[in-house]
Amino acid sequence: MATLVSLHLRPVLSRAGTATLSQLHKTIVRAMSIKVGDEIPSVDLFEETPANSVNSRDLCAGKKVLIFAVPGAFTPGCSKTHLPGYVNNADAIKAKGIGEIVCVAVNDPFVMSAWGQNQGTGEKVRMLADTNGDFTKALGLEQDLAVLGGLRSKRYSMVVEDGKITQLNVEPDGKGLSCSLADNTMAKL
Repeated sequence: MATLVSLHLRPVLSRAGTATLSQLHKTIVRAMSIKVGDEIPSVDLFEETPANSVNSRDLCAGKKVLIFAVPGAFTPGCSKTHLPGYVNNADAIKAKGIGEIVCVAVNDPFVMSAWGQNQGTGEKVRMLADTNGDFTKALGLEQDLAVLGGLRSKRYSMVVEDGKITQLNVEPDGKGLSCSLADNTMAKL
């Protein structure tokens, strides 16, 4: 267990340098996964272009938002199953009180926009790019997928009500297609 913890925290500790114990504690806590009841972090995501930033906390203020993340745009599981499930069920999801449905991936905003056009997301699902993985890291839901270019998001879905996470479904292996799918998330609304 100690080895697992030290391996998981090694990048955090190496960035900490000569941090105080309090600063180190805050860094370690941020490296842990977010949970139900936590506030959504305040991180800028990007829609369509690098000039159009969308702050995650502002996005979720005063409404109920469903956010789901995928390891990568245009990947098979994401394009054939995950994103289409949310597009096809958007009206039913919104009928359950969800104000917005948002797809996030560690990609650039041009790729996310093109993927949204390819998948016909239109007004149903907003496509937001987590360009450097800052949002993903703030949630503690990053994974290293070298075959997809390195840092990527685990696959998950979450419901955020007025900035607080009320539902969180993280795939056990970070990549699978089960608990974070639209049907499963919608059943819990």
